[in-house]
Amino acid sequence: MTAAIYFLAAFAEIAGCFAFWAWLRLDKSPLWVIPGVASLCLFAYLLTHVESDYAGRAFAAYGGVYIVSSLLWLWIVEGARPDRWDLMGALVCLAGAAIILFAPRAA
Repeated sequence: MTAAIYFLAAFAEIAGCFAFWAWLRLDKSPLWVIPGVASLCLFAYLLTHVESDYAGRAFAAYGGVYIVSSLLWLWIVEGARPDRWDLMGALVCLAGAAIILFAPRAA
């Protein structure tokens, strides 16, 4: 369930940020900000549902998922295929996120 929440949160964050990108960089209507802000609020809400005792650890692990999700956005929404360096970097980040989130911890 944690992975699903992370990917939903990433989609919400990226969509929210992209709304601002569209307004400020692609000359879209300022009305794009309204769903963008709603999407960013959804992102913050979703992150509170991750199984973790500490927010900082949950946020750190989320970083790897965010990177992978951003590359999927790049490919699916923007039509630019990630290269091998993008993919290698994403794998390294996901490995780091998994270590942070799932490593055994002393009680």
